Amino acid sequence: MVLLIGDVQGCCDALERLLSVCGFSPSRDRLVALGDLVNRGPASLPVLRRLSALEGSAQWVLGNHDLHLLAVAHGARKRHPGDTFGDILDAPDRDAWLGWLRGSRLALVESGWLCVHAGLAPSWSSTQALALAAEVEAVLQGPHMADFLHQMYGNEPARWRDDLQGVERWRFAVNAFTRIRFCAADGTLDLVTKEGAAAAPPGHRPWFDMPGRRSAGTPVAFGHWSTLGLIDRPDLLGLDTGCVWGGCLSAARIDGGRREIVQVPCPQAQVPG
Repeated sequence: MVLLIGDVQGCCDALERLLSVCGFSPSRDRLVALGDLVNRGPASLPVLRRLSALEGSAQWVLGNHDLHLLAVAHGARKRHPGDTFGDILDAPDRDAWLGWLRGSRLALVESGWLCVHAGLAPSWSSTQALALAAEVEAVLQGPHMADFLHQMYGNEPARWRDDLQGVERWRFAVNAFTRIRFCAADGTLDLVTKEGAAAAPPGHRPWFDMPGRRSAGTPVAFGHWSTLGLIDRPDLLGLDTGCVWGGCLSAARIDGGRREIVQVPCPQAQVPG
């Protein structure tokens, strides 16, 4: 069995309930968490500990909140009043956990599903997306990671070009993998609108419904977009159902040729601030 799990965001109790309901066994099964492991919920460090304890049976991709934690820890961003990853920053072994998170992926393939946090630029093939993810992962795991974190934030360039280089290339890739929702017809990203699909700005569509999307045909699983709600299509899974906002923690349970959506309630609301 493989479990693809939406945004946990520090809701460790919900994660435990989901694993229990699904009968997850690390000796037999595999898990992929689709990013935003931390922040907003009450137990960011326990989530990291739980996933780490699963060792080779668990994988995960970085989300925007995970990158925000790394940026705050390295002085590239200020801590927001609503951030709830203080348990990690204040832990005596914080450097080990930050290093563990730093070694994470931005995109991976599990059981034929391309797993990302937010999505893909419409002009990317799945092969290109994995290659670009590997580029950024190498930067995050390399000696110049802190320098990149200081330059990572921003909405430009808003449109992919194959000749992008250096920080601009990596910034666009991070924005696509961890922030994308809507795109214009020419592939320009709208990184402002956060509402559901019905709120698309004029001339825009959700990234996955863009005509001519080059990754079409590759099954894609993503999180990030809680206002979108559950997406369950043969080749598309959107699994962020607002756990941290009092919704459900959702997973796709894949067992052989069968697929089932499993959800557990998460009554914990966001910590105010």
